[in-house]
Amino acid sequence: VALRCVNPSCPVQFKRSLLHLASRDAMNIDGFGVSSTEQLVDKGLVKGFPDIYRLKKEDLLGLDLFKDKKADKLLFQINKSKEQPLSRLIYALGIRHIGEKNARLLAGHFRTMKAFMSTGPEELARVSEVGPVIAEAVTEFFKVEATRRLVAELGELGLRMYEPERKTSGGALAGKTFVFTGELKTMTRDEAQARVRELGGKETSSVSAKTSYVVAGADPGSKFGKAKKLGVSVLSEEEFLKLVG
Repeated sequence: VALRCVNPSCPVQFKRSLLHLASRDAMNIDGFGVSSTEQLVDKGLVKGFPDIYRLKKEDLLGLDLFKDKKADKLLFQINKSKEQPLSRLIYALGIRHIGEKNARLLAGHFRTMKAFMSTGPEELARVSEVGPVIAEAVTEFFKVEATRRLVAELGELGLRMYEPERKTSGGALAGKTFVFTGELKTMTRDEAQARVRELGGKETSSVSAKTSYVVAGADPGSKFGKAKKLGVSVLSEEEFLKLVG
């Protein structure tokens, strides 16, 4: 039987969890890579997520990897990551079944960490695109007292525990739903999806009759064929770029 630890401080997966927390789509701590993680954990300087935000320059200078400028740079990135929105923090915590997209949906719905943590599975399951499996995973995650203490510590250390109101550039794509397929040449898919959100639109992973546009890059997959079958408008990358300005 495979056992999964729901406490992000579990030693078995702690280093992997740290790397996930620091990754670009989570807290985005540039410079907090594999080597840094190994040394910080092995030296006992980081025993839990909150310890990252307690690191001092002298701690880093005591490690083989760090000289003066590199230590300053990492501390700057760590401090800057406190400004990340709730959606990034939810994703960074490593809750089972919670990807980047679901984290944004949940943060947008509940707005604060307190509301998110205290919500039952029924309310969670009512969030768009969040079903009973994810709802149960969230509920089980926050049942662990150590997890609740960890989140409280992160809040005390200055991490943002709320989701700011999303700013849009006039909401030009409000009410429009996009699906991406194939490889884009001028930007990553994450960048394209972020642009859609900035303009008030929404991106989803599956094509339906309610989809406004399918953006087809190079070598599109089955979503391209489904869009044609359903009569959904298909945009080339160039047409998409014109649409989003």
